[in-house]
Amino acid sequence: MDHSQRFGAYLDERQQRTPDPAELQEWLESLDGLLQAWGVEGPEQARAVLDSLLAHARLKGIDWHADAVTPYLNTVPLARQKEYPGDVEIEKRLSAILRWNALAMVVRANAQYGELGGHIASYASAADLFETGFQHFFKGPDAQPGADLVYFQPHSAPGAYARAYLEGRLSEESIAHYRQELSAQQQGIQGLSSYPHPWLMPDFWQFPTGSMGIGPINAIYQARFMRYLEHRGLQHTAGRRVWGFFGDGEMDEPESIAALTLAAREGLDNCTFVINCNLQRLDGPVRGNGRIVDELESLFAGAGWNVVKCLWGSEWDALLARDETHAIARAFAQTVDGEFQTLSANDGAFNRSNFFSKTPELQALVAHLSDAEIDQLRRGGHDPVKVHAAFLRATQTQGRPSVVLAKTMKGYGMGSIGQGRMTTHQQKKLGRDDLLAFRDRFKLPISDAQVERAEFYKPADDSPEMQYLHARRRQLGGCLPQRRVSAPPVAVPPLLQSGGFATEADGKVMSSTMAFVRQLGNLLKDQALGPRIVPIVADEARTFGMANLFRQVGIYAPFGQLYLPEDAGSILSYREIKDGQILEEGISEAGAISSWTAAATSYSTHGLAMLPFYIYYSMFGFQRIGDLIWAAADQRARGFLIGATSGRTTLGGEGLQHQDGTSHLAASTIENCCAYDPAFAGELAVIIDHGARRMMQQQEDVFYYITVTNESVPNPSLPADVHEEVLRGMYRFRAAQVDGQRQVQLLGSGAIMGEVLKAAAILEAEHGIGATVWSVTSYTELAREGLRCERAWRHGEREVVGSWFEERLATTSGPIIAATDYVRALPEMVRAFVPSGRQYLTLGTDGFGRSDSRAALRRHFEVDAASIVQAALRCVPKATGQPGSLQDPMEKWSVLAVD
Repeated sequence: MDHSQRFGAYLDERQQRTPDPAELQEWLESLDGLLQAWGVEGPEQARAVLDSLLAHARLKGIDWHADAVTPYLNTVPLARQKEYPGDVEIEKRLSAILRWNALAMVVRANAQYGELGGHIASYASAADLFETGFQHFFKGPDAQPGADLVYFQPHSAPGAYARAYLEGRLSEESIAHYRQELSAQQQGIQGLSSYPHPWLMPDFWQFPTGSMGIGPINAIYQARFMRYLEHRGLQHTAGRRVWGFFGDGEMDEPESIAALTLAAREGLDNCTFVINCNLQRLDGPVRGNGRIVDELESLFAGAGWNVVKCLWGSEWDALLARDETHAIARAFAQTVDGEFQTLSANDGAFNRSNFFSKTPELQALVAHLSDAEIDQLRRGGHDPVKVHAAFLRATQTQGRPSVVLAKTMKGYGMGSIGQGRMTTHQQKKLGRDDLLAFRDRFKLPISDAQVERAEFYKPADDSPEMQYLHARRRQLGGCLPQRRVSAPPVAVPPLLQSGGFATEADGKVMSSTMAFVRQLGNLLKDQALGPRIVPIVADEARTFGMANLFRQVGIYAPFGQLYLPEDAGSILSYREIKDGQILEEGISEAGAISSWTAAATSYSTHGLAMLPFYIYYSMFGFQRIGDLIWAAADQRARGFLIGATSGRTTLGGEGLQHQDGTSHLAASTIENCCAYDPAFAGELAVIIDHGARRMMQQQEDVFYYITVTNESVPNPSLPADVHEEVLRGMYRFRAAQVDGQRQVQLLGSGAIMGEVLKAAAILEAEHGIGATVWSVTSYTELAREGLRCERAWRHGEREVVGSWFEERLATTSGPIIAATDYVRALPEMVRAFVPSGRQYLTLGTDGFGRSDSRAALRRHFEVDAASIVQAALRCVPKATGQPGSLQDPMEKWSVLAVD
């Protein structure tokens, strides 16, 4: 049964249960009387009565609920539509100019370099949505109390550039170098990135949205973080709004809808989504055999959002007013998106014969219209008047977030080559006739020759269009998008105050996770930095020993704690308060990292430097949410990611999907991520202290990934003279205790450092081999420094590569053996910088994990003390100068159990 048949069956069923007409009329008149008696409060009173009736019906055993999908019409009827506050004609001309410049930008780039790509059709469909926002809603950075935050649909980036060009914020040379950043830079010109990328355009873009699905979840958590700042008394954010512009196809991404219930649950009426429902993905219809608008309405309404549909332009108002039999609404209900797409790709004559010919009533409604007039029946997303009405309804709704479902045509105005076509998304080039048709369609004042050259068009500064454009933005507080950095630095307390217990541990037994929680608690107590810290967990605070923070700073809850917790009598009870500091995100790593990103970029978006610490199972970071971390890096995040229970062998019983052996490899690929795997509390304390100073005092755009373990070990004190070496990535932890020619250099880090120390003791006590132990806190930092040195050497800036890693080992002797709880590719990153002629052997945890004890796992992956000893004996020459044997001395160690 197809969609039309299902709808017909639905209508038949509804007709069979239609009540007695006279009785129905009495009910209808009662409702009308209620509305009339209460005046402006009538709708609210009517809702209350209907809710009470429904509750009473359920008490009587009547199982009924309202349909999740409303008629396929605009939510705001003509009778409730406010007068449009702008100059429609001037805005129409401005929109046409912006459309042309955006199109010309992509066409010119691809005429010059065919492989550059770019997108025309998305902005063509969304131009009126953006322009209505720019002209009447988006508050700029000079507005009070501050700017709105707009997440731009990435494929519409050319439209944002085109507007910035008219505003004078981008030069003609810049927009002529769209997707040509390097060649522009060589000429001293600001090139334009493909999509919104703050890393590449730090004064322009605020939010990276190029990876589908990231924008929606980040927007929701950004709106939530604004409430967090307000409730904690850190900043007044009421009156500011988060706008998210996304495509209907993008809503297929799990992240796009992952946080919808959170936004409704916390009443985020400062969040407005605008879904550009052009009905088309890259390859074809979003829902060819259904209707994406209906699906999204049901989804958002079910999650508790206020849904505002903007489906049909003003030209439909007269037809709908004359349609006493609701023939149009029935026809809409029986038309699937695949058919709507076909209708949009064809002209008025086609629409008359294929849509309006379905019933005699429809034919009669358009009998007085010409084919050209039918062709001008716009969809709601292309009518600024209807868009304004929808946006106004959304922004005036209180107590819950709103979504505007705006129906558009992909490639609107691109004619037969692009409008509504399956190939529209891939359309990068337009021929002469197509460009001329576009010019004529939007009545642009440019000559044929200018069209052929795809010249940009900018009206004179004193033209009505330019004066209007600048006046509107002045009134709204300045131009967007615009990224500003105006956050004052925040002092970090002395290391001795926050981490003295760790740097002067003197053998105290603790895990690095325990040390982290203690240092975090100390930082939270500091008067200056403490209030700026944002602890974030994804339902694992107790696992990581953070329950004491519940009492110290509380868990953020916008409505406070409305219940008496089961553990109220405990000193570690679950404590939710309105001004709580901890963001407890539940089982959602994607949500937690989105909160972290909002806090980590607060210095830019809110002019208030914050320092977030997000602690999580390390396996569920870069592997699970790596794309969101990458986007945070693009957004120039500042904060700490703490990968707990790290490594492949420390979380023994949990098994394969919990055991992390690769996160440091992923972290190494992000240039502004400083990744460390400390073995001891003192190392951790120095890294956190230094990172906090770089980010909060020196205001560098870096963030830190630090792995910590849950294995309690004796912690030595850390001398001050090695602090700098800890930060550079490696320091000599233990000198060899045996002299002589037979020497080995053992490199340990993180969870495997204990095995390395045991191996060193065995080598010296049992085999007379001197073993120097080096603590490698960061292979990533060592490799990066080496690559910088190598590049300088390639460019003739130094005589030898001479990396720091090489220099530290050059004065030593013997083979170099590195053991890690991560895959061997991590220590292999520094192989190029091993001193010439020296043997370098790496041991790691390649492959899938297992469930067993730590000792068993380390034996299995051959990173235990016995395996390290075996490797050393194989590499270190015997007294005769021959390589060591795999036999004899190691047999008794091959079954060594190391706990």
